[in-house]
Amino acid sequence: MKEKLIRILIFAGAVQIAWPTASFAVAPQLQSPTPVIYLADNLDEKDQLGWCIDTQGRGFSEVLHAHSCKPGGGDTQFYFDSETGQIRSVAFENKCMTLSDPDNPTLPFGLLDCESKLSAQQFTYNAESLELRVAELDSQCIVVGAASRSAGPFMSRELILANCADTADALKQWIVEA
Repeated sequence: MKEKLIRILIFAGAVQIAWPTASFAVAPQLQSPTPVIYLADNLDEKDQLGWCIDTQGRGFSEVLHAHSCKPGGGDTQFYFDSETGQIRSVAFENKCMTLSDPDNPTLPFGLLDCESKLSAQQFTYNAESLELRVAELDSQCIVVGAASRSAGPFMSRELILANCADTADALKQWIVEA
């Protein structure tokens, strides 16, 4: 009996050590139409809608953040153009995600006029790692902030630039649906 208890405790300790390295992502129940770019992990989004790139506030804004993916899409719909490397808005014609203020720790991304040769609008997407990176800053990923907040009936988070190697997968893995 004592030996069995010792084996159980050893097994429980091994599971506890291995547990943090396992991936237990909960996928969102996405209701947004495609095309859409959304975080693979629902994190704490209260309605299981997932997290999408979004314009801050209602309608057009030059500031981007992460927001609950809206069932109707709209300003949370973006698509990745693999030919140009641009992340383009569906709702706002000829507007692209831009690393407009790279030194700003909370609002580095803007939604500006698309310019095909502008390096601040060129991103890479790795379908295996699910990482979106700034093309010129290959070690930097597009990630959501660790804390969420209320945004009316939805939720929001910061959309930031962070070192890929130092960021948890749950905050940096994106699904790109055409």
